Amino acid sequence: MIIVLSVGGSVISHGQHRFAEYARMLKSLSSDHTVFVVVGGGKIARDYIERARTFGADEAFCDAIGILVTRLNARLLIAALGDAAYPVPPETQEDAVVAALFGRIVVMGGTIPGHTTDAVAAILAEYARADLLINATATDGIYTKDPKKHPDAVKLDEISPEQLVGLIAAERMGAGANLPLDMLAAKIIERSGIPAAVIDGSDPSNVLDASSGKQIGTYVLVEPSSDPAHSKEAQ
Repeated sequence: MIIVLSVGGSVISHGQHRFAEYARMLKSLSSDHTVFVVVGGGKIARDYIERARTFGADEAFCDAIGILVTRLNARLLIAALGDAAYPVPPETQEDAVVAALFGRIVVMGGTIPGHTTDAVAAILAEYARADLLINATATDGIYTKDPKKHPDAVKLDEISPEQLVGLIAAERMGAGANLPLDMLAAKIIERSGIPAAVIDGSDPSNVLDASSGKQIGTYVLVEPSSDPAHSKEAQ
């Protein structure tokens, strides 16, 4: 199975021990699967971006700073993985797919301004024809509303890509949903039909559980009625 894992910078950069924990988990995961990892920038990226803004830097320039930080985080994870990892972070999804031919874990950061690392991971999942996209983030799934603000918020075990896009659109209109994926990532998931899981990344073992199909977090799954391949079989 081909797995693409997006790890939030705030998750993996939570101390040196977290890089080591993720490295151990990824080595275990790669024994049975082809593994790609996209690493975010986290607080360090946000701090640098805010400093750049104080000097009047535009948003594209700030994005470029954030991308550099994600690649530094990627290199730290590569260091923790040692020989199990491809030695440098690819800078494009195409390069990542080529790097995977060496049979090692491929770790990368951001690519171009305007793309979050979750969007980068979703596009990579398309390039690699992944079987599963996992988003390890600071929340334990997708909720109907922001659970920090709404006690009646419900965590969703499953959601269709179309429903996810609708929730994100509603959030933009002020609904306040707690959504760890952005619109571009959701639209890529929708068009590709690749199953995705949004999980709590604070415990790396959750990634193993999600990869084995255990009910954890929220799964974004194509509904049979909206799956073109399913429709063809029914004809």
